[in-house]
Amino acid sequence: MRILVTRPEPDAQSTIDRLRAIGIEGVAAPLMSRVTLDFHLPALEGFAALAVTSTNALRALAERQPLDPLLHLPVYAVGDRTAHEARLLGFTDVVSTGGTLDGLATTLALARIAGPILYPAGRHLSGDLARALAPHGVMVVTVTTYDMVAEPALPPSILAQLQDDGFGAVLLYSRRSAEIFAHLTAPSLPETKRRALAALCLAENVAQPLIEWRFNRVHLADRPDEEAMMALALAFAREQSGP
Repeated sequence: MRILVTRPEPDAQSTIDRLRAIGIEGVAAPLMSRVTLDFHLPALEGFAALAVTSTNALRALAERQPLDPLLHLPVYAVGDRTAHEARLLGFTDVVSTGGTLDGLATTLALARIAGPILYPAGRHLSGDLARALAPHGVMVVTVTTYDMVAEPALPPSILAQLQDDGFGAVLLYSRRSAEIFAHLTAPSLPETKRRALAALCLAENVAQPLIEWRFNRVHLADRPDEEAMMALALAFAREQSGP
């Protein structure tokens, strides 16, 4: 069983290592690469918490800004992977909120934080945290710290393997990555190939662009996190190998 891993680095290699541990060969073909932007943070005095929906936001923040003035803040992370990255960078008061933006917004609304929240984020957002929290009287200051730039094409060797049924499945973690994957592959893959390729998706919204391009063999993780994606990959591999 060979699975195509579309995540940006360094996350792609991490996923490949985890796939190897459960007996699956992963092959990296990142669909995006992170570019840290030239951003400026507002004066940090007065912020009561940090909200984070991406490990890339934390990495970009660490590249451009000394983190010492921020390490005393509680961090509300969208999921376990982002929470883990925050701890690696030195934050000690870290809360993981279940893997979705709605879960993060609900946790922040209930926390009754006494002060504005700093939200380092990417240029392409799947949701608006500030808008979600505004009805609760919670102020969010969003700072765009990075951009995920789409690759212009897949490596020819990867495209050739897709055409020759060289992968049992493709792992897709975001709606944008699914859109890019469909855009880069659909013109070169006959509809029969698209229908045959299994797409293992983090959530339902990730799968929607694929279905529009007739990638209809979609499998969804039970939860929007890496553990559930690995469980999905393992279950899929076992299903293909038979009893």
